Amino acid sequence: MHIPDDLLYTKEHEWVRIKGKTAAIGITDYAQGSLGDITFVDIAKAGNAIEQFKQYATVESVKAASDVYAPVSGKISKINGELAIHPELVNQSPYDKGYFAVVDINNDKDPSRLMSAAEYKKYVEGLS
Repeated sequence: MHIPDDLLYTKEHEWVRIKGKTAAIGITDYAQGSLGDITFVDIAKAGNAIEQFKQYATVESVKAASDVYAPVSGKISKINGELAIHPELVNQSPYDKGYFAVVDINNDKDPSRLMSAAEYKKYVEGLS
C-alpha cells in the first residue's frame, strides 16, 4: 500500500495535497484497494461549496457504492473530468491521475484536523 509523505489524510481514507490556497483531493490507495474495481465516480459540480468531512462524491465499484467525504472545506474549482470516462484511473493512480477535484480552500484550520502520512499509516495498520 502506497502512502505518500507529502499528503494529509482522513479516517475515511481521503487524501489532500495542499498548495497555497488550493488543494487536490481524492481517495487513498487503501480505499481504492478495499473497493475493488471502480466502475463509476460521481462528483459534485465545479463551483459547488463543500464542507470538511461532509459527503461530496460517490464511488461505485464491483463490490459496493461508497460516499466520499471532503478532507477540506471550500469551493470546487475543477473536477477531474477523466474519471467520467475512465473511472479505473482511481484504481491505477489514486494520488495523481485518479484525483477527484481541486478545491479553493476557505478554512485555514482544516489541515490541522487531518492526519500526517505517518499517523495515517499507523491508523490503517490498526484496522487489520
